[in-house]
Amino acid sequence: MLTGVLIAESLRPGADLRVPMTVTRIWRVTVADPAPGQPATWTLVDFTAEDQAADQLAQALADALSPTGGWYCNYTATGDGPDVLVYVVFPGQVRRYRRGDAEGRRRAVDYGLTLGIPAAQLDWTD
Repeated sequence: MLTGVLIAESLRPGADLRVPMTVTRIWRVTVADPAPGQPATWTLVDFTAEDQAADQLAQALADALSPTGGWYCNYTATGDGPDVLVYVVFPGQVRRYRRGDAEGRRRAVDYGLTLGIPAAQLDWTD
């Protein structure tokens, strides 16, 4: 089972995200320092999905995320051990690395920075 968080405002207008996932929580937060183009209030959607849907979900999100505003979505398989993959999905780009792979995480963060995502927002949990 994989778990993740999607920011509803990150979806581009007209996006139609159809993937096998279960919404476990929807909640709203106020962001202290949104990036240019981001609203100050976000709708967070916690979700789960079967591990075998991980790649399908990644591609669907890469196609659905807005290319403006500095957005990404992340999720991680819930298993233990070094073979667990962390997915960080940007508009048009999917980054994967094994849990605990500091270099893989750094490359994903660095890519996010090139998109204008503030470093403080690139704080996902593996």
